[in-house]
Order: sequence, then structure tokens, then C-alpha cells
Amino acid sequence: MNAPAQLVRCLPAGFRFGAATAAYQIEGAHREDGRGPSVWDTFSHTPGRTLDGATGDTACDHYHRYPEDVALLRGLGVDGYRFSISWPRLLPQGTGPVNAKGLDFYDRLIDELLAAGVAPAVTLYHWDLPQALEDRGGWRVRATAEAFAAFAALAAERYGDRVERWITLNEPYCSAFVGYAEGRHAPGAREGRGALAAAHHLLVGHGLAVRELRAAGAREIGITLNLDRVHAASTLPEDLAARRRAKVLHNEVWTEPLFAGRYPPQERQTWGGLAGGPWRRPGDLELIGAPLDFLGVNFYRPITVAAAPHREADPERRTAVDIGVTELDPYGTRHTTMGWPVVPAAFTELLRELHRRHPRLPPIWITENGTAEADTVGADGLVHDAQRIDYLAEHLAAVAEAVAAGVDVRGYYLWSLLDNFEWARGYAQRFGLVHVDFDTLTRTPKDSYHWYRALIAAHRARTEEAAR
Repeated sequence: MNAPAQLVRCLPAGFRFGAATAAYQIEGAHREDGRGPSVWDTFSHTPGRTLDGATGDTACDHYHRYPEDVALLRGLGVDGYRFSISWPRLLPQGTGPVNAKGLDFYDRLIDELLAAGVAPAVTLYHWDLPQALEDRGGWRVRATAEAFAAFAALAAERYGDRVERWITLNEPYCSAFVGYAEGRHAPGAREGRGALAAAHHLLVGHGLAVRELRAAGAREIGITLNLDRVHAASTLPEDLAARRRAKVLHNEVWTEPLFAGRYPPQERQTWGGLAGGPWRRPGDLELIGAPLDFLGVNFYRPITVAAAPHREADPERRTAVDIGVTELDPYGTRHTTMGWPVVPAAFTELLRELHRRHPRLPPIWITENGTAEADTVGADGLVHDAQRIDYLAEHLAAVAEAVAAGVDVRGYYLWSLLDNFEWARGYAQRFGLVHVDFDTLTRTPKDSYHWYRALIAAHRARTEEAAR
């Protein structure tokens, strides 16, 4: 399958390609070899929390089938593979005794990747908090941030000689606000102060982990944020104010402490009496804002917001996402099966806005981008996913446009290598380049797999030619 020549020309020489997954979404083996329970084990086993009661108990069974999955990565020709280490697989109680069999699993996976010529990129936290830590307060309390730093130190000591790139947190927005305020993700809480305390302690945990990784000699260290391009529904003052609050909630609660050395200036307008809080300590901003080697950006779709009523006068009942906005969908474009509008231009806009707003911004890696589609294995035994190919081509072109405008983007990890457990949506959403039959666990590369392979090969050939 031929790669589009224009896309090969537009992406800069040396641009790197990869694929991404996450531990709870693919590994399975949830009670095997000493792994402890995570908040997602508890949440998914609670009736009514996930679609059809789906759990990650087996998922893609990557724990046992990782050689087959690494072979798929080798076949793609990717430069790197982004995966996460399961905290409860290494430390079943979150702290305390180390699980040697868990350590050994990631040794085997990393060595298999290196033998295949694929550089490991490790995410330390992709939402699978050990349940024992949640029972002691979870991310609401600073002790969890300190436990996370110890986990980071353990991982760095064991794997640091072989890991190219370290990501402290994946999408802390989802951990703090979808998990502790909306209740749609683990641990399923609906809180105000608790969610804002969680947001802060996630950043503290990040800062403490960066310190440990630096001390261990880690090569490249960053954080992954799911940042949104936020549009206002109109130019009415109330809708513009709603957009301002939404940007604080979705983006600036992370980017301002990380890259501007301050808390969001509009946080009081966003959260009123919930803002601030005793969880903040002197020195936290300096800790959180320690220089990074890269920023990981996850992008799927933009959002448009309008003003809406909220319980501003009742802080005891108000959740951290109750900020007086409602989301609209004015885009008039194709939507993925997740219900997300496909707007590649918003990707370029987001990257350019980041570049303009933050002079201290490190180089960017796209750490997730992809689409869920209604993929099936056809009568010919193949999976023809033309809409995914279109999506990927359009969004990579959007990245190339941002690079042409001066944004320093170094590479792209496609989400995802495999169809997998899509959190509360269970197994109904397929993001993978590889189709997984969740009854037999058979892997079938889709047309998009072959397209991506051709793109990588063509771009690598162009890079090698330019270097001669």
C-alpha cells in the first residue's frame, strides 16, 4: 500500500514514528504472578460502571503474547513503542515489597523490543493506581505523590539503561477530573475539592518523579497532556467567558504550573471558593516546573463550549467540572464511533497556540493520535479501514503544517497498536492498527497497518537519502 508522497515530503527529515498502548488496556493477567489490584480492577468489577460489565481481566492477553505483539511492531518498522508499566504489577500495595515477577516481565518486554530494533518509551502512570493507595486517599493526598516518586525510582533503577524516553503521567486531566469529579472513570468519585487536590498532587508526583528520574540518569523525561483546542459557541461575552473557564479546566491547570511557573490566573473565576486549597505548599511550583526534555501531546478532537448554569454558590455540592459550560457540536463533519468530530485543522491550531503561549515549551512529541472505527474482519479475512487511513493522513498533515509554522514536533506515536479495552466503553471501540478478536485473541493487521508501514518506510528512505 503506497504512502502519500506529499505527506512523506512535508514531514521533516528525521521525524520519528511509533505506536502506543497502555498496561491495563492490553496486558490482562490481572491476578497473575503477584500483581495487585488497581482502581480500574475495582471500578470495572463494579456493576454498571463499564459497558456490558467489561473488565481488563484478559484484555489482549499481552502479558503472555508480548512476543507476537513485538513482532507486529517490528513488521511496522516503527522507531519506538510507547507502553506503560503497571504500578500494581511492580508494587502490589503501591509501596512496600517489590514483586520480582512483575519486574521480570518488563525486563523481557524491553529486551524483546530492543532485539526488534524498537526503542522503548515508558509511561509510568496510565491510570492504574494501586487500589491500596486509593484506600488511603488516592491522589487527594500528598502521600500518593510521594509513593509515585518511589515507584519511578524503582523503574528507573531497573530499566533506565535501556529506556529511551520516560513519561511521568498520561493525561492527568482524566485522572483528576474524569476520575474524581465526573465519576466516569476510576475511582468513580464526584468531588470538588478532592478533584482539585488530585490535580495538584498529580503534578507534585510528576515533579518528584522527574527528580528521581534525573538522579537515575534518565535520557529523556516528559509528561503527556491531553490538551483541547477550545472554541466558543459565539462571540457573546458569556460564551467567551465560558471558553476562558474551559481552557483553565482542560489545559491551563497543567500548562501554567509546568511551563509558566504559576497557577492559572483565572482559576478563581473558574472554581470560585474551590480554587487554591491547603494542599499547595511553598516550593511546589518550583518542583512542578522543573525543566523537561519534551512535552507529550495527545489529541483527538476539538471542543466548542457555551455558557450554562452551575452551582457557583454551593461549593459543598459543586464538582470540579461544574464550571458553567456546556459542550456543543457545531462542526458538521464526520464523527468517529466515539462520537468525536474529525477536525484536523484544530490539531494545527492547538500546536501553534502552545508554541505561541509558552516560550519555555520543550520539544513536542505526539504521544497519542488515532481514531475508533467500526472495524470488522471481512469475508476475505482482511480489515479494510479506509476511514482510519484518511484520519491518520489528515492529522499527520496537520502536524506537518504546525512544523512548517515553527513548532518543534519530533515524532508521533499512533494510538493504538492493538484494539483494546477502552476503559468505561469496554470493547466496543476499536482504535488499533491491528484487529483483535476478543474471543480468540487472534491478531489481524488492518489496511491502516500496511499504510502506516509504507509511510514509515518511505519517510525513512527520504531521510537516508537527504543525509547522503
